[in-house]
Amino acid sequence: MPTAPREYFVNANRSAISQHDRALLGMPAAQDVSAERAALGDAPPTSLLGLSRLKDLVAVGEVRLKDESDRFGLGSFKALGGSYAVVMMLRTLISADLCRPVTVDDLIRDPVVRSAAASKTITCASAGNHGLSVVAGAKKFGAQSVVWLSNDVPDTFAVRLERLGAVVRRAGSDYRESEEAARSAARVHGWHLLADSSWAGYTRWPLEVMRGYTTLAVEAAAQWERSNVSRPSHVFVQAGVGGLAASVAAYLRDRWGEDFCFVVVEPVRAACLLASAKVGEPTRVEGGLTDLGRLDCPDPSLLAFEQLGHLADVFMTITDDDAAAAATFLKPEISLSACGAAGAAGLMVSASDPELAHATALDSSSRVLLIGTERAL
Repeated sequence: MPTAPREYFVNANRSAISQHDRALLGMPAAQDVSAERAALGDAPPTSLLGLSRLKDLVAVGEVRLKDESDRFGLGSFKALGGSYAVVMMLRTLISADLCRPVTVDDLIRDPVVRSAAASKTITCASAGNHGLSVVAGAKKFGAQSVVWLSNDVPDTFAVRLERLGAVVRRAGSDYRESEEAARSAARVHGWHLLADSSWAGYTRWPLEVMRGYTTLAVEAAAQWERSNVSRPSHVFVQAGVGGLAASVAAYLRDRWGEDFCFVVVEPVRAACLLASAKVGEPTRVEGGLTDLGRLDCPDPSLLAFEQLGHLADVFMTITDDDAAAAATFLKPEISLSACGAAGAAGLMVSASDPELAHATALDSSSRVLLIGTERAL
C-alpha cells in the first residue's frame, strides 16, 4: 500500500484558553482529580526523562519525555483515564441507588456500597489500553466489565483483559465497529457505557476520562519546573480521538499560558483532528489502515476537538515508518511502541523539514516536552 504524503496545518482558529476550558480541564479540574487519587492511594508519579541523544539528533536545546510506559503496571497513559472515570461513574450511580453520597472510601470499604457495585456492568470498546484501564478500575471496586475489541486488535490484549477479569467480545473490522457494538450492548442489556471518545449527547463520562489524563500533565509540569531549565517552548503530543492531547493542552495553557507551541501529531491515514481543524468542525476521515493501531481513529472526540480546535498551534501527520523509526531510535533510553513514540516522531520530522520547522518555530534554542504514551508491545 503506498504511503500517503505527510502534511501539516497551522491553526487559523488559535485563541487563548477560556474560563470554560479551565473549568473542564484546567488547574481547578486537575486539583479535584488529584484529591480523588490521593484518596485512592495511587502509585507515585512516572518519570520525566531527559533524552540527550534525541536532543542532539534534532539540534534543539532540550528534550524531555514523560514516560507513561508503566503507569500503574498497565503499560500506558490510558491507565489514568478509564480507571478514574470508573470511580466517578460508580460513585454517581450508587449514590443515586442508595440516596446518599458515596465516597471513594465507601467504594473500597463499605459492604453495602461494594454490593451495589457488584450489580453494575461497565462496557466499552477498546484498541487495548482503554479497556485495560476500565477493567482494572471495575475489578478494584467489584463491578463487572465487558470489553469489545475489533478483529484487528492483537490477541495479547484480549488475554490481558481476561486475566484482569473482563468478559471480552469481538465485533467488526475496526474500532468504529467495535464501538457501535459496545453502544448497542449497553442499550440492550442496561449496561453502563464508558467510552474514551465523545459525541453529541454523550460527553459526561468521556470528560471524566480526559480529566483523569490531567494527572500526567500535572506531574510533568511540576517535574519540569523543579529543573534548572526554562519552561518548554514546544509540546508535541500524539492523538487518536484527541482526548490526551486536549487534556494536556488545556491544563498546560492554564498553568503556563499561551507562549509555547502545541503540536498535535497524527498518522497520515487517520488524521481526523487535522481534517477537523481545516474545516473548523469535527470531521470523519477515510484514510485507510495504519499500523499505529491505538491512533487509528477516523472520528475525533467532540470534547477533544472543542479544546484542540483553538488551543493547538499546529496539526501534523507522520507515517507509520516515521513512528517505527522513532521507537527504534529511542530504544536505548526507553522502550516504547511506535504509537508511544509518535510524538517523538513528530519532533524528528519537524526538525528535518525546514518548512515545518519554520511553521513550529523550532530551532536550536527550543525546549521540547514529549509524552511516551505506551510501552513496546
